Amino acid sequence: METILLFTPLVGALVCGFGHKILGEKVATVFATALLFLTAALSWIVFLTFDPSAHENGYYTVEILRWIQSGSLDTSWQFRVDRLTAIMLIVITSVSSLVHLYSFGYMDHDPQWKDGESYKPRFFAYLSFFTFAMLMLVTADNLVQMFFGWEGVGVASYLLIGFYYRKPSAGAAAMKAFIVNRVGDFGFALGIFALFFLTGSINFDDIFAATPMLAETQLGFLWTEWNAANLIAFLLFVGAMGKSAQLILHTWLPDAMEGPTPVSALIHAATMVTAGVFLVCRMSPLMEVAPEATAFITVLGATTAFFAATVGLVQTDIKRVIAYSTCSQLGYMFVAAGVGMYSAAMFHLFTHAFFKAMLFLGAGSVIHAMHHEQDMMNYGGLRKKIPYTFWAMMIGTLAITGVGIPLTHIGFAGFLSKDAIIESAYAGGSMYGFWMLVIAAAMTSFYSWRLIFLTFYGKPRGDKHTHDHAHESPMVMLVPLGVLALGAVFSGMVWYNSFFGHTDTVGKFYGIPYAEASAETHGDDHGAAKDDHGEAAKGEHHYAFAGEPGQGALYIAPDNTLLDDAHAVNKWVKVSPFIAMVLGLSLAIWFYIVNPSLPGRLAQTHQPLYQFLKNKWYFDELYNYVFVKPALALGRFFWKRGDGSTIDGALNGLAMGIIPFFTRLAGRAQSGYIFTYAFWMVLGIAALVTWMSIGGGAH
Repeated sequence: METILLFTPLVGALVCGFGHKILGEKVATVFATALLFLTAALSWIVFLTFDPSAHENGYYTVEILRWIQSGSLDTSWQFRVDRLTAIMLIVITSVSSLVHLYSFGYMDHDPQWKDGESYKPRFFAYLSFFTFAMLMLVTADNLVQMFFGWEGVGVASYLLIGFYYRKPSAGAAAMKAFIVNRVGDFGFALGIFALFFLTGSINFDDIFAATPMLAETQLGFLWTEWNAANLIAFLLFVGAMGKSAQLILHTWLPDAMEGPTPVSALIHAATMVTAGVFLVCRMSPLMEVAPEATAFITVLGATTAFFAATVGLVQTDIKRVIAYSTCSQLGYMFVAAGVGMYSAAMFHLFTHAFFKAMLFLGAGSVIHAMHHEQDMMNYGGLRKKIPYTFWAMMIGTLAITGVGIPLTHIGFAGFLSKDAIIESAYAGGSMYGFWMLVIAAAMTSFYSWRLIFLTFYGKPRGDKHTHDHAHESPMVMLVPLGVLALGAVFSGMVWYNSFFGHTDTVGKFYGIPYAEASAETHGDDHGAAKDDHGEAAKGEHHYAFAGEPGQGALYIAPDNTLLDDAHAVNKWVKVSPFIAMVLGLSLAIWFYIVNPSLPGRLAQTHQPLYQFLKNKWYFDELYNYVFVKPALALGRFFWKRGDGSTIDGALNGLAMGIIPFFTRLAGRAQSGYIFTYAFWMVLGIAALVTWMSIGGGAH
């Protein structure tokens, strides 16, 4: 079953890409989509039936073939099945299959293509190939196989972002995404090289077993000594920064909105951008012994969440608002992973996939209804025109802003997973992370409701003809929205305990060993959580994580009691995200319902700040000044001075100067007189005899 699950999308890509001329476009695209739904069904079977306790160390492997054997490097291409893999399988295949279905409606009669052009099979083939590469990444049992999938999704994203190849902006965005990700991938590759250098293996089991050794090892890099665990964890995270669009390597993500909207939903909401979070969680045994690296991850994740939220406040392109929202939510996940609460990071990854994919597809439905208009300033009053899309976007907004009943486990998906991360940040001692995330939560609420109010409420703005002809999307686009809405509403409540419940529940879910611990011992060691464990003192069991690195899908060190500590935080900490959500909502109502002229006046009054946020903190301009222009100047110098003056000059000088000079000299020697040739012959014989005489004498 696992092999079928992995290769089915690849078969769909090959058949759709190369066989559509034989089968026909309709048959080829339907075939590829049907295979994706088969993959999704198998993935859910794996997720729901997988029992970590039935397997040694909480996982099993399925070998596909022997792969790389060179010196001490001996690795197989094999499918690793554990809880992390199972979570990623359902996220990837569920969203991908629904995006395939949605694309039948969205990509029909695309205005970017001329009548009679065949573009759908290529689009569906790219989608299926992306899914295969992503499955390669998350099922890997070693870092080289993961890197293979990592680069595969990079190629697929390049093809999909630049799918509208006649648009110069789409081609530029595809190049930007590819190049920026190569910067991160260089760090990832260095981390793999360092692990192989120190452990002699790139297999996860060997690396995890060696983590105590790595924590004690010093490694020379860039003319100084580093702790090996911290250095390698940092290098791996550089790869995650690129793929998951964290600050510094984030600039490609908003530009990637140049691709078709289904691409945005598949790649930039639910799957590819979460690969970095998956990598950090997969390498949890290494992260647990790399405190400096995880501190950096926490700070950068919190800063990214804040930065992206501020930029999202003023964007007017509906897809870019959601793109910056994605960037911000990924920051949340990295904060959770950075403080050591990997299960909460995966919880938000899981729930975020449903509501963010729904927001992107809902935005696509709005764009489809408005004849591919993407500027929210030209929307307004669409609530009654496209009611199903409105309710889908409303559910997605309720989920991402974190609407629920405080101090309970009842609420939309984002309410439970986002609160889990904020509580974990506080319990982990990262006050910077905690406050940045709470502030980002208020901003998220504001710009999310701003999107709803500008799009669906108020008076129609922009082209009157476009508004008059706005219509609801076809059923093939609405059904995926309905399915994703179920996940946005229920996924948090259904799986809350599995991801963020008590230690024994989380341990069983992930296959992490745990052992019974006395409440007194736990209280003595971790006073912050002592008061919340009164029930344990009354006779109920209390558990702590145990086991060695590699036992279970995640490794949580025995001294990492963050899960219990997060549940024991003060009530004001637990309520703070809800208060932030209400503040953001209230402000959005005031700005866009009660007093719609206020945002424009504020933008005029605070023009420098508005332009700063509108221009995304000027990161693109800064990179253009620091990197792009110097690179162009260097290239120009080598072109004109190196290629033009030196290489071309030397060749031209040789061909047009030196050679003609000697040619003229030789021409003069060719006089045509016999006595001249006889003279040169005698001179040559004399020289030869002299040389032979001297040479013979020397011997």
